[in-house]
Amino acid sequence: MKIARRAGLAALLAAGALVLAACGSDNNASTTTSAAAAGTGGSAAASGSAGGSAAAGSATSFEGAGFTCATGSLRSSGSTAQGKVMEQWIADYNAKCGATINAYGGGGSGKGISDFIANQVDFAGSDSALKEDQAAQAQSQRCAGNPALNLPMVTGPIALAYNVSGVDSLTLTPEVIAGIFAGTITTWNDPAIAAINPGVTLPATGIQAVHRAEDSGTTENFTKYLKAAAPSAWTFDPAKAWAAPGGVAAQGSDGVSKQVKSTDGSIGYVEWGFALDDGLNVAEVDNGGGAVELSAESAGKAVEAATVVGTGKDLALKLDYATKEPGAYPLILVTYEITCSAGNAADIAPLLKSFLGYTATDGQATLSELGAAPLPASIQEKVIASVSTIS
Repeated sequence: MKIARRAGLAALLAAGALVLAACGSDNNASTTTSAAAAGTGGSAAASGSAGGSAAAGSATSFEGAGFTCATGSLRSSGSTAQGKVMEQWIADYNAKCGATINAYGGGGSGKGISDFIANQVDFAGSDSALKEDQAAQAQSQRCAGNPALNLPMVTGPIALAYNVSGVDSLTLTPEVIAGIFAGTITTWNDPAIAAINPGVTLPATGIQAVHRAEDSGTTENFTKYLKAAAPSAWTFDPAKAWAAPGGVAAQGSDGVSKQVKSTDGSIGYVEWGFALDDGLNVAEVDNGGGAVELSAESAGKAVEAATVVGTGKDLALKLDYATKEPGAYPLILVTYEITCSAGNAADIAPLLKSFLGYTATDGQATLSELGAAPLPASIQEKVIASVSTIS
């Protein structure tokens, strides 16, 4: 299929409203916004709302949620999936509040987490929540004995972007995807691909599977999907580092997308916004409930299956990669901002709280323009409540 135009992503604003019941692990969503406002001690006096359309005084606007502007600088690195989003958020916040937050460092989720634990950054972006050992390290080595927080900020689907001459419609199953990326399916006219694409003329072109070169939360989400949806075909454990043999490595989400665009016969897993930017075709995925085209609506249906598994102020989510729900596109990820719940340096905490408050409120309004998706309302309220207590 030909990829949808970026305007279709705006529908995720509406689709997110459908996620309310499934995403929460408790029923306190109706009180969290008030709690957030109380926890920050008043509304902001700053004028303007660069990059956001929420009205001042609205429960989900920066000022309406009780956040105030702060000045200074912050260091950050991590997930490249949110690189464009973070660039825009930083520019908008600096313009709104007169701050001088440093450019987002990128480098991948693994680097972001390592930098955070080593106190090289004030917050990290990661496409997967901290593992138990990482959380323990962060608490003891980085956060002065306080828990680290996984704060979901950006949701988005992972596209299976491909470049095969003469093929603009393609369906893949988890088993076939696993075979392609494990190197056991090596040509586009392989019988396993042909069987699920009747009527499509598939060339004998060799397959070049493109994966991330660096540790990546996108890789971890992709391999979690393969392990959950095709356990007999994918024998590698999910991880940020690519483990399967063969294929071609590329640096960052942009590198994967550019490699696919430049090479006939190639396929890669990449955040949807990068596939859109490079005009790539995207495969439909059949998890067992029928072939599903990647769209705002189909991604929203998959997010409905997510549940909060973090405890207290932590908001780590569990995604159902093996869902067979008809019309649900199963390959999605959530990008978290990871920071200390408390124990932040006195000159950093106010700005950290304010900036993350902005990303959770007014900043959500810009996401559909950047190839990403806003938070479902129930999750947004929980994030606001958690951010409001950072100290």
